[in-house]
Amino acid sequence: MTTTVVRVGDPERERTAARLGQAFTQGYLSMQEYETRLGGAFEAQTAEALGDLVADLPVERIRRQDPQRRAARNAAARRAARIHLGVYLAVSALMIGIWLVTAAATGEWYFWPVWPIFGWGIGVVSHAIPVRACGVRVGPVTR
Repeated sequence: MTTTVVRVGDPERERTAARLGQAFTQGYLSMQEYETRLGGAFEAQTAEALGDLVADLPVERIRRQDPQRRAARNAAARRAARIHLGVYLAVSALMIGIWLVTAAATGEWYFWPVWPIFGWGIGVVSHAIPVRACGVRVGPVTR
């Protein structure tokens, strides 16, 4: 039975070092243990050696609690809510323009855009409320 040795490069070493840094900042490693493992990560030549450095750490829990990952998710949620709001406003303005042109041409002044604007508005609000409830600002950031 032969075992395959998989060599690693700098990208793999840097990923392992980032995981060790996250484990250290979240309190899973002491300073001395972090420094020892970090040195081992940059000296490692094989995937097995890198795996041994993080084998006893709760990798999934560390990833879920990563503040950078959480900030990226929050930024994506804000961006999505802004895009949704922008498209809603643009389409609403377009519908009002169509209504105005057709009403002036035909003399029928029933404001029909109220119904799609109202319906879609419920969707926009339903999108923005959870984003805002999680402490994520939908509007422009001012400090």
